[in-house]
Formats: sequence, structure tokens, C-alpha cells
Amino acid sequence: MNTTDSFRNAIESGDFAGAVELFADDVRFFSPVKFTPFEGKPVVGALFKVLARTFEDFRYVGQLAGRGEEGPGGPEVDTHMLHFRTVVNGKQVEGMDLIQLNDDGLISTFTVMIRPLSSLMTVSDAIHAGLVADGVLPAPA
Repeated sequence: MNTTDSFRNAIESGDFAGAVELFADDVRFFSPVKFTPFEGKPVVGALFKVLARTFEDFRYVGQLAGRGEEGPGGPEVDTHMLHFRTVVNGKQVEGMDLIQLNDDGLISTFTVMIRPLSSLMTVSDAIHAGLVADGVLPAPA
């Protein structure tokens, strides 16, 4: 079983802590609403705690694997796409997790894409509220 399969199994079984263990210490998480990535295993781990309680009926419905460039001008690495569907605050959400692995087989880059825009905004608001509630982000002034 490869890292992406292990990640998928952990998420589908509700083991978000186990999924986070598959991240490299310097993992970069690219959000669909934030230009700069969340960086580092502790920060991404905190984000996944919020995701665990935000997504309802989360399920992966497809998977692709290959190789792709990691970042602009970066090296070609093992790259996997997991297609998902979920519900957030009553809104249907569809998206893709783009997972790239480092030489040690750990997740080094994690990029999320979500559609449609109205669902993306619902997810963004819910995740932001969760990060504020957990003290990861400051409360709005």
C-alpha cells in the first residue's frame, strides 16, 4: 500500500491524526482560498482537526496517480489526485486533493480544489471559523 492509499484509508476511517502522520515535517498545504500555503506539520495538523469536524459525509469517489511538477519549476514527483464529495453546512461540495510525495514517500505538498464557487465560500467560512475557535488564527477585530 502506498502513502496515498494509506492517507485515503485513514481519512475514510475517520483517523485524521493517522493521516497527518503521513505528512513531511515541512509539508505545504495549498488552500483553494488562500494564496500562500499553510506550512509545517503542526499547522497542517491543526487544519485537519478543523476539517474533521467540518466535513459531513466525506467520501473519496475516484483516484488517479502519475508524476507531476511540484511547484513552479520544481522537480517531477509522485503525484496523486483523490476526487471527493462532501457536505458542509448543508451545501454539496465536490473537490480534488492533489497529493505530492517527497523522496521519503511522505506527503510534501497537498493542494485542494473545490467547486462550485458557492460551495467553496461555504467551506472557507466554516474552516476559518474553526481555525479561529481553535486559536490557530486570531479572531477578527
